[in-house]
Amino acid sequence: MRIGELAERVGASPRSLRHYEQQGLLSPGRDANGHRVYDESALVRARNIKDLLTVGLTTEDVLHYIAAGCLDRPLGESPRCAAELDTVKRRLAGLDDRLTRLRELRDRLSRHGAGLESELAGHAAGESAAGTTCP
Repeated sequence: MRIGELAERVGASPRSLRHYEQQGLLSPGRDANGHRVYDESALVRARNIKDLLTVGLTTEDVLHYIAAGCLDRPLGESPRCAAELDTVKRRLAGLDDRLTRLRELRDRLSRHGAGLESELAGHAAGESAAGTTCP
């Protein structure tokens, strides 16, 4: 099948499929005209790739699945790869770390804003701050 048909059957864009190819996740054959040609195994792999990316894994993560031979059967119909849980736990830990840093940043900014609001309210009561312009 050609890239358009594969894209339709997978529910991905042809551009996404070309990206998968550039990342080493898909390896289509070529016909006599040089057009990409995909077989049924590419359909299974492309669906698995799309599903894994949708849950939050990266193309780098997915490459490990390919190296372990875990993408050539539908993920929901076959035993899962043991390394998958480690990858998911690592990604979750990274997200938790980022969320913690974002909460801390938000708290600092909120305290700063509250201080500014209080200071400006005090100035407004005593004098006009209309002449000052800040970003």
